[in-house]
Amino acid sequence: MKEYLVNERIRVRQVRVIGPDGQQLGIMDTREALRLAEEQDLDLVLVGPTADPPVARIMDYSKWRYEQQVAEKEARKKAKRTEVKSIKFRVKIDDHDYQTKLNHIKRFLAEGHKVKVTIMFRGREMSHPELGEKLLERVAEDLKGLAVVEMKPELLGRDMNMLLAPAKVSAP
Repeated sequence: MKEYLVNERIRVRQVRVIGPDGQQLGIMDTREALRLAEEQDLDLVLVGPTADPPVARIMDYSKWRYEQQVAEKEARKKAKRTEVKSIKFRVKIDDHDYQTKLNHIKRFLAEGHKVKVTIMFRGREMSHPELGEKLLERVAEDLKGLAVVEMKPELLGRDMNMLLAPAKVSAP
């Protein structure tokens, strides 16, 4: 959170003062503005240090700062965090296992996460990478409308990877 100069820490000669109700009180000496703030049992806060003359506001600084912190915390809470979930397939996968893993992928996408689909090759399966690519294309085809292929199938060592992202659903 940004730090503001408050009360005696303000080191400029004149400031444009804004009252506690938001009304402009005009340009005055900093000492006079500080006295005005103290009379109302409030703080003088430098909110526009780069302006000419700098802008200071009369307010309850601790209350205002607390409200800012609460608002920031709320904003962080509402921020969407996406994870990359991972699902691993084998080239020789049974149809029921395939459907189960496909349902997991659908759930992850519905939650707003990206999904990294990996085909693991063992032994002689490496001599037929086209089978893995065919399986990944089948996954992409079965998820059409729910997911967008963000990274095409790519062979890295003994694994073939594809990255899926949730499809943007347009509001009617």
